[in-house]
Amino acid sequence: MHRTLEITVPPAVTEVLQTELVALDDVIGLTLQRGGSLKPVGDVLTVHVLNRGADEVLRRVRAAVPDKRDLSIVTAEATSFISPADHHHVRADQDEAIWEEMESGLRHQGRVTSNYLLLMALGGVIAAVGLVSEPVPQAVAFVASAIIAPGFDPMTTVALGLVLRRWPLVRRGFGSALAGYAVLVLAAAATMWAMVAAGEANETLLATNKEVKHLADPRLMELAVAGAGALAGVVMLAAFRRSFQAGPLIAMAFIPAAALIGAGPVVGRFDLALEGLERFGADWGFILALGIPFLWLKQRFLHRRAPLV
Repeated sequence: MHRTLEITVPPAVTEVLQTELVALDDVIGLTLQRGGSLKPVGDVLTVHVLNRGADEVLRRVRAAVPDKRDLSIVTAEATSFISPADHHHVRADQDEAIWEEMESGLRHQGRVTSNYLLLMALGGVIAAVGLVSEPVPQAVAFVASAIIAPGFDPMTTVALGLVLRRWPLVRRGFGSALAGYAVLVLAAAATMWAMVAAGEANETLLATNKEVKHLADPRLMELAVAGAGALAGVVMLAAFRRSFQAGPLIAMAFIPAAALIGAGPVVGRFDLALEGLERFGADWGFILALGIPFLWLKQRFLHRRAPLV
């Protein structure tokens, strides 16, 4: 997909800015509406730009406007650019998200709202059931919980905030992760307590489950899958491929591991809770250890700019 940027700027900078944008090869189309914006008041430039040129457009806009508070920018995906004269540029475009889009998406998915907390709780319920299930329903439960619980985004937010040195973003990511996983662990504990009370689960079922043993004592191949999944998730966010992100979530085990933290003490196995915490920490460590260098390289060699806000 390509980009459409709707940019509102003070009239005093319009003439210079439009000249600069027209000169960029990656700008396929440019429309000007003088006085077209009522809030904020200003001229509106609608820029149809290739992904690879979006950062350069934003750099030019920021340089042209002395006070960034006078700027207003809306980004959107364009399904296709049909421009025979520029077809050789269009077909060579690349898949990249700009920093503002990444941060907006992570903020939306990881904001501590009732919906976010409810989804985390439901993910914990399903994962807890999976901990004492047979292999086939267990696989279904673990896959479903990984997709339902929006648990990947908070720590990716931390990685992005660290790379961009945006400390409020780091705090928001940690706060979202703490709130969400606290709810997930409590929901898993409550679910295990209910299953034990109903006679459908016990300490033996939990401790002898093969997948629980893998969570507690992961092999190198399982950690390799989790590490690859962690990096793949960050790459998909940076490549604006969020719709494919279920794959990395399934590859990692932090949702079942978090559920084990809550389920273990209910049956008197605090050692399992500790091992679940270790596996949980390992998977989150992969996101930070692999995601931070990747995002740093994106900033150093591709984006080369600070976010506008």
